[in-house]
Amino acid sequence: MSGGHETIIVEKRGQVDWVTLNRPERLNAITETMTRELGGYFDGLFSDPSVRIVVLRGAGRAFCAGNDMNHSAARREGRETAPFGGGFGYQGFLADVYIKMRRCPQPIISLVHGPACGGGFSFALASDIRIAGESARMNAAFIRIGLSACDMGMSYFLPRLVGVSVASELMLTGRFINAQRALATGLVSEVVPDDQLEAAAQPYIDEMLLTSPIGLRLTKEGLQQAVDASSLQAAMAIENRNQTLCSTNPDALEGRKAFLEKRQPVFTGI
Repeated sequence: MSGGHETIIVEKRGQVDWVTLNRPERLNAITETMTRELGGYFDGLFSDPSVRIVVLRGAGRAFCAGNDMNHSAARREGRETAPFGGGFGYQGFLADVYIKMRRCPQPIISLVHGPACGGGFSFALASDIRIAGESARMNAAFIRIGLSACDMGMSYFLPRLVGVSVASELMLTGRFINAQRALATGLVSEVVPDDQLEAAAQPYIDEMLLTSPIGLRLTKEGLQQAVDASSLQAAMAIENRNQTLCSTNPDALEGRKAFLEKRQPVFTGI
């Protein structure tokens, strides 16, 4: 079901949303409409406990080829009105999408096949888990068109995932990283044939759905906070806070009982 969207499809499968970038004729390149729809979708997740996991993928031959250059030209020539985003026009408007992806408490699994370039690469980087199809090719395309490669969170996400050396190589050259090298550098969790991407996501989904809703949400939050923590003590303060919140939830009692009774817990998410 598209839910009234023009450029994305949101299919609800129980507690999991399968979100498909749906401009296959343009390799799912990003437009103002897609930006608006993705921003609205991820913004709404923050207060939606019915959704526990998001799977992001692209229709057709690509994950996302980055910004649609035709639409970019229209904005520059004044044929389209750029929305206001944090004082930076369309630049800030699109950048907000990646912030909302990190802010939403649901883990995001990206299934990457074909090109994932520029802002499309950043969609994958802003996700929590990445699985690559054998055809996946990712690059910081910005620098190849006269721009800085430090864009759409790239300078934040990429060094934290692959280290500064590899990130520097990819961002200063704009060269592509293929699926196998992405696996070797820890950028993706596994590589599978393209037609097996959906099946490959299922074990991650199944295991996360066995966790308590509050535990899953606070683990994503805690990981993000710890990555930028100023010290071990700061990271542990976040852990202590989150663990205290979890331990006072009824699901923690159910989890302990299930462990002692050697059965699967039945979490309610209350």
